[in-house]
Amino acid sequence: MKKYRIASRVKDIEISGIRKLFDAAGPGSINLGLGEPDFDTPEHIKQAAARALAMGKTGYTPNLGIPELREALCRKLSQENNLSYTPDQVIVTAGASEALHIIMQALVEDGDRVLFADPGFVSYGALAVMAGGRPDGLSLDSRFCIDPEAAKEKMDGARILVLNSPGNPTGAVEDKDSIRALVEYANDAGVTVVSDEVYEHFIYDTRHWSAGLFGEDVITVNATSKTFAMTGWRLGYMAGPKEYIEQSLKVHQYCQACASSVSQYAALAGYTGPQDCVREMRDEYRGRRDYLYGRMRELGFDFPLPGGAFYLFVPMKRSMIEQ
Repeated sequence: MKKYRIASRVKDIEISGIRKLFDAAGPGSINLGLGEPDFDTPEHIKQAAARALAMGKTGYTPNLGIPELREALCRKLSQENNLSYTPDQVIVTAGASEALHIIMQALVEDGDRVLFADPGFVSYGALAVMAGGRPDGLSLDSRFCIDPEAAKEKMDGARILVLNSPGNPTGAVEDKDSIRALVEYANDAGVTVVSDEVYEHFIYDTRHWSAGLFGEDVITVNATSKTFAMTGWRLGYMAGPKEYIEQSLKVHQYCQACASSVSQYAALAGYTGPQDCVREMRDEYRGRRDYLYGRMRELGFDFPLPGGAFYLFVPMKRSMIEQ
């Protein structure tokens, strides 16, 4: 029997456990596991995509993305996040996942450590391994937040620190002082901060702070997937120092060429159009969080109230499972 040779850096990576459960679910199952909004993409965004199709905007776009979208993203980053970028510091990608992938490929050398919250988004560790790096999880405190002083002890010799606030799967929101400390400790140690901010609009009791406010060696990653309920459109972006953009663009150019043209025009409508849809989704998520958290507490579960995203991360002690 033919023995097929597979690269060890891929062979040793496990398929996501959440995905395995998703694939095993029977017809009619209610899936509460994946980061998938149950809202439809807002109508004005779908109409923009339809217009793009009707106008024949179905070819390749510039590798960086269409200029008008990158300009809109710079305005968004300035107005909402107080971050200053120019369009040539932005790459439009096939979702935030591609942005994370090309960053890892461009910045991580063999053996470099990549730091991230543990538990955290399952892709961080896998993408680090694919880039030849070593995943290094940061333990969390009782609020599911990163302890900056404990993280500082692991900075020496690391290459990247991935911050994700609000976090997947915990819903934890890092406060301003923690983000500032983490960025400063990382940059002082020569560690690049990659700030995954895809849940930034779904914070319920405080406000969002972008890591880029507190240091220069920071790459901001975001996407339309959660903000505009556009998971299947596969449209994200990264913004950062030109030196990182130039190198990440090489990877993007050869593995992706460009993000979907139609999705780019749809995203443009999302970022330049009415934002009521985002506020309505946020308010609905807040109501669901409050209801589910209260009911789970009544059942005897003890865990922190998630400050953002749309997850409840419930510790399942054996005694509770048996009960």
